Amino acid sequence: MCWKCGTAIEASNPIGRTLTCDVCGKDVRSCRNCRFYSPGSWHDCLERAEILVTDKERANFCEMFQLNPTFRLDRQAKGTEKNTDYTEAARSAFDKLFDA
Repeated sequence: MCWKCGTAIEASNPIGRTLTCDVCGKDVRSCRNCRFYSPGSWHDCLERAEILVTDKERANFCEMFQLNPTFRLDRQAKGTEKNTDYTEAARSAFDKLFDA
C-alpha cells in the first residue's frame, strides 16, 4: 500500500524505480513503502542496510526492498487525532511540573 495515501498498489516483483502511486504520485520503491522501514533503527531499516538512503520518500536502488502490504498511518501521523491527543497529554504533564 502507498505510504502517503493508503492506496493498494498492484505491481509485480520486481518493483521498478519509476513506478509511482496512481492516486498521489509518490514513488513506490521508497523506504517509506518498504516492509523493513523502521524509524530509529540503523539507517531506519530492520535489514542491515549498508548504504544510507537520505530521502526516505524518493525512489532508491535498495536491493532489500519489499513492498509493505499494510498502511501504517501512525508512522507519519502529524496532525492526526492520535498524535494530537498524545501532544496535548505531554504538554499538560510538562505544565504540571511547574505548577505550585
